[in-house]
Amino acid sequence: MPGLPQPLVELAARVSNRGRWGEYDQRGTLNLIDAAAVQRGVAAVRQGRPFSLAVPFDAEGPQSGAIPGRDNPALVMNMVAVPITGDPAGFTTSDDRMSMGVQAATHWDALSHVGYGGELYNGHPSSVVTEAGASKLGIEHFGPVVSRGILLDIARLKGVDHFDDGYPITGDDLDAAVEAAGVSVEPGDIVLVRTGQMHFLREGERDRYRMTCPGLSTRSIEWFHRHDVAAVATDTYVLECFPPEDPAVLLPVHMIQLRDMGLAQGQIWFLDDLAADCAADGQWDFLLTASPVPLTGSTGGIVVPTAVK
Repeated sequence: MPGLPQPLVELAARVSNRGRWGEYDQRGTLNLIDAAAVQRGVAAVRQGRPFSLAVPFDAEGPQSGAIPGRDNPALVMNMVAVPITGDPAGFTTSDDRMSMGVQAATHWDALSHVGYGGELYNGHPSSVVTEAGASKLGIEHFGPVVSRGILLDIARLKGVDHFDDGYPITGDDLDAAVEAAGVSVEPGDIVLVRTGQMHFLREGERDRYRMTCPGLSTRSIEWFHRHDVAAVATDTYVLECFPPEDPAVLLPVHMIQLRDMGLAQGQIWFLDDLAADCAADGQWDFLLTASPVPLTGSTGGIVVPTAVK
């Protein structure tokens, strides 16, 4: 299995979901969201209070041009108060369009986003992604994403507002955060991991936000498999700790979670307001709605997630 050292090859084999939902599956761990998971989310709504988990979609986003085509959202006006009938006193309309990379702001990674060894999730060949997009594993296969969400605040757990380095989050950290939150993770839940990294984006430090990230380490991967988590999202640019723990292996958490587990990953989620509210009332679970824009063949999905407590 090229691309991974032997210990990670063995880890990938232990957590692999290849064939678990059939040889033609394109949804991965989102298959774990069943009626019971949705009902747990609904039961977590006690006050009817919503929280948007998206960053602003504008030119002040996290992108700096380092990744070609991954541009911050830009608004372009097509029409401005145009009198369609020719009479400005009658019906007028304005219309616009948006230009951006699908992974430039708050988003999901589709299962076609990352592979290695010539394969994507469930044995689909990497060749299914062409200049025309992904003929398999595109973001449209996510379908509706609605489940119980659980917020694990690692920054609060460690007693910091944010990390000053690429702190590697382990399975033990996640267990400690679960215990501190007083929740139990059930199959089909979506886990949100807060690191406080959004601090740097708020301060306008785009490069610092992107290039030194606390995040999931390879020592967290089995935790997600063991708990049958449906998806994971973080407040960071990368999701996993970066720079990587092993400089010889680029983004191993992406490789194993997306390619071997079929675990949906979300990045650049705004979790600070939700975290403050959870800390205030002690409730760390909620109904989460996070369906991506179903752009056919896309390797990522724009999303405006909403948590409701």
